Amino acid sequence: MEPKLFSPLELGDLTLPNRIVMAPLTRNRATLEGDAPHALHTTYYTQRASAGLIISEATQISPEGKGYIQTPGIYSDEQVAGWKTVTDSVHAAGGRMFLQLWHVGRISHVSLQPEEQAPVAPSAIAANSQTFISTGFADVSEPRALDTGEVARIVADYRKAAENAKAAGFDGIEVHAANGYLIDQFLRDGTNKRDDAYGGTPEQRSLFLAEVLEAVTQVFPPKQVGVRFSPFSDFNDMADSDPVATFAVAMARAEEAGLGYVHMVEGQMGGPRSIPNGAIDALKANYSGVYMANNAYDRQMAIDAVESGEVDLVAFGSLFIANPDLVERFRKDAPLNAPDPQTFYGGDAAGYTDYPTLEEVT
Repeated sequence: MEPKLFSPLELGDLTLPNRIVMAPLTRNRATLEGDAPHALHTTYYTQRASAGLIISEATQISPEGKGYIQTPGIYSDEQVAGWKTVTDSVHAAGGRMFLQLWHVGRISHVSLQPEEQAPVAPSAIAANSQTFISTGFADVSEPRALDTGEVARIVADYRKAAENAKAAGFDGIEVHAANGYLIDQFLRDGTNKRDDAYGGTPEQRSLFLAEVLEAVTQVFPPKQVGVRFSPFSDFNDMADSDPVATFAVAMARAEEAGLGYVHMVEGQMGGPRSIPNGAIDALKANYSGVYMANNAYDRQMAIDAVESGEVDLVAFGSLFIANPDLVERFRKDAPLNAPDPQTFYGGDAAGYTDYPTLEEVT
C-alpha cells in the first residue's frame, strides 16, 4: 500500500494530490529594475508543478517591505503580470500555487528602501544580522519604530497584496510570520518593546498578526490562507522569553481566523531540529487545521510523520531546489540530486532550472 504521504488532501476548494509541499525559497533572481518575476521563474516553478502545493518565494508586499536585492514584489502591475505568467504555466502543468506575502521589517538596508529611509519595526532595535545589497553583504540598517497610526497602513498593504495575488492567479496565500521578519518581530518580546495596543502580553503582541489575517481572509477564503511560524529559531537575531506561551497565542489567532494551515519551522531555520520536549504538541493544541511541518525532513521522516497523523503536509526546501521531480523520486525511492549552495542566491539558470529529472539521468 502506498504511504499516506502520496495521498490527496483537501485544502479549501483545492485537492492537493499529495502531501509534499515546495517550501518558499528566496532565490534573488527577480529583475534588477522592478523586482518582477520573468521567464526564468516560469520555467523554475513549472518544473516543480508535481508538488502537492508550491509556495512561492517570499514576495514583498510593498517597496518598504523589501530587504534583499532582486527579491520579487506583488505591488506593481509589472510584478502582477510576471506572476500571472508563472501561475498560468503552473496551472497548465497541473499544479497549485500559493504566494507568500512578506514584509521584512528591520531586516533591510537603507539602500533598498524608498528614498533611503530607515526600515520600520515594532521597536527601534537594530538586528545583529546582514542582508545582500548591490555591493554584496552589508549589516542591516537601524530601524525606526512604527507609530501606532501607521500599523493600519501596513495591514492595508497586506490586503492589497492579497488582492494582487488573486489577480495574478494564485490559488491562495501564505502570510510570512517567521524567520525574524516584521510579523515575527511584533510577536516576540525580544524585538517588541511597545507600550501601545501592539505590545506587552502575547495577546497584544499578536494583534498585528490578527489584523493581517483578518484583512487577507477577506480576499481569499480562509481555508486557502496559511501562516508560517518559527517559534524556536533565533534566525535574524530573534529571541523570546517564552516561545511556547507566545506562539500558543499566535496559533490561536490562526484558529480564530479559520486558516487552512499552519506552516511550522520545527527548530532552527536552516539548522538543527532543536525543540523543547512537548512544545510542538502544546502549540498544536491551540489550532485544529492542517499542520505543515518543515525543517530537515527526509523521505522516511516525512512518510513516518504523515502516517502517524502528527503531520498533514511536509514542506521541503533545498531538496526541491535540486530535484524538480522530487515527488516522483520520493515515490520511487530513487536517488536524489545534491543541491549546490553556491547557486542558491542570485545568478541565472545555473543551479536554478538546470537540475536534471530522473527521466533525464536514467
